[in-house]
Amino acid sequence: MTPELEEAIAVVYADRDRDDMAPTIAAFEALRDAHPDEARLIYEVAGAYDTAGEEATARPLYEEALERGLEGDVLRRCLLQYGSTLRNLGELDASLAALDRADRSFPGAASVAAFRALTLLESGRADAAVGVLLRLVADAAPGDLDRYLAAARGNAEFLLDRDRRSAPIQDA
Repeated sequence: MTPELEEAIAVVYADRDRDDMAPTIAAFEALRDAHPDEARLIYEVAGAYDTAGEEATARPLYEEALERGLEGDVLRRCLLQYGSTLRNLGELDASLAALDRADRSFPGAASVAAFRALTLLESGRADAAVGVLLRLVADAAPGDLDRYLAAARGNAEFLLDRDRRSAPIQDA
């Protein structure tokens, strides 16, 4: 991606109004029209629709961006947002698959863990959701938790193990 295109994306974000996403969508659509092979712009259009609450429109755009190839932080953000969109659309297994892919590709990413916990909770897997969040908090190690890190991590692993034992076995 050229520096000029990066700057154009930054300008669109600087002008974004989350309460009125139509101008942002139009700006990203125009950039995508000018650069139709740029996977990053397809992702940005998807994200704009997603922010506008138009998850059904965003979903195939995220899929197209992923198929065309993203990498680095943009891939992490796309997988996270795609997983969140799938959750909002009620496709919880697909959401977990996208977030699991993000977790494997970006181990330790707090953003992925947080959104994965939301999908786990919505899937009825409260033990796993709390376990993921406890692990996240323990890994962040805020000062007042230092004394209890072992207990937080132990409880996280207990809950995650209990979830694994109670979850139905799935074919690979």
